[in-house]
Amino acid sequence: MATNSEKFNFVIDNNNQTQVTHPGDSTITTYTSDKVKGDGYYGRSDGLHSVQYNLNGVIGKLSIQASLATTPLTDDWFTITTVTHDNSSGTTSNGLATGSFIHNFTGNYVWIRAIISDFTDGTINSILINH
Repeated sequence: MATNSEKFNFVIDNNNQTQVTHPGDSTITTYTSDKVKGDGYYGRSDGLHSVQYNLNGVIGKLSIQASLATTPLTDDWFTITTVTHDNSSGTTSNGLATGSFIHNFTGNYVWIRAIISDFTDGTINSILINH
C-alpha cells in the first residue's frame, strides 16, 4: 500500500504556514487549514489515517474534519475528532497542552482538513497526516 505524509498548511495574513503561533493577547482565534487528499481520493480500501499534533503550551481545540465530496462546499465537511488542550493545569481529560499526540481514524474520506478553534495561547508546531 502506498502511503502519504503531509503537513497541514494554514493561510494566515496571506502567508502559508505549517506552524501557528497565537499572538499572545488572549484573543479567541480560529484557523482552518487547506484541505489535503484522504484515502478516498486515491481509491484506497483500508481508510486508515493517523494525525500527529506537535504542540507547545496550547490552549484551544484541535479538530479534524473530512468530506466525501470531490469538490466540497461549506456544508460538506463533518468533524471526525476534536481534542481540547488546556495549559492552566497542564492536562485535560483529552490531553496535555505540550507534547506530541497521535490520533487514528478510519474512513474513505476524499478530503481532510484541520481546524484550530478557541485558540487563546501557545504554538502549534505542526499537524501531520499519514495515510
